[in-house]
Amino acid sequence: MWIPPKAYDTIGDPLILLSSALSNVAQCYPLRWASETTHRPYGPFLGAAIIELRASTSEEAVRSNQAKEHGGAPQWREANMALKELCSLEKSLGIKKPNKYSTQGNKKTPVLQSNKGAPLIGLVTIATHLVQEAARPELLGRTAEQRAVVRQWLEYRVTQLDDCPKEDIKTVLKELNQYLEDKVYFAGDDFTLADTLVYYGIHHIMADLSVQEKEKHLNLARWFDHVQHYPGIRQHLPLVVVLRNRLYTVASY
Repeated sequence: MWIPPKAYDTIGDPLILLSSALSNVAQCYPLRWASETTHRPYGPFLGAAIIELRASTSEEAVRSNQAKEHGGAPQWREANMALKELCSLEKSLGIKKPNKYSTQGNKKTPVLQSNKGAPLIGLVTIATHLVQEAARPELLGRTAEQRAVVRQWLEYRVTQLDDCPKEDIKTVLKELNQYLEDKVYFAGDDFTLADTLVYYGIHHIMADLSVQEKEKHLNLARWFDHVQHYPGIRQHLPLVVVLRNRLYTVASY
């Protein structure tokens, strides 16, 4: 059973087609099929092809299970987003020479190799280093109290937002909305690194908010819209526009 390459897209799944072909051949040679498969030119080819396709299908199933375990995004995707965040942070800080990043461990933790000492490990550690490298200490807080608040929300980002289970999203949104009720930014009236990293971490959640959910979290929506329009912050992320009491993701901008 020969199928033109271009026909695969219109005919169907190759695994199903090969299984059907095997069935047809078996019906044509009911007595000799089992014993002569390895001696026929099409036997080993079809068998090997099916094994290969089943292996591929199994790998896809594994990736799908990983996605479910991690709230819809496998670890490699989370790691990729963290590296994009660091690159965007570099641009927003005006760092001219980009750093080279890698990941380590099962959780794909971002790593920055330093020429001056040990490597820097973790999103918050590296982001703090970038702020210091750019000579922007105000982004870490202007007072001791403000610096403590910034550290608190940076920790919240990696412990509560990263890999946040779907069943916990409502709780997270409620907490953030209540906290921002009487604040412009997370550390008060000053924009800090906490706002940048929390914005990056919650962007995908805000982009999926329904009308009803948005109406329940007006303080959070107001902060989010303010931060995404802050000069240089959005970078690699699509714009989420607050319009007529609904949040929309803009595909082209």
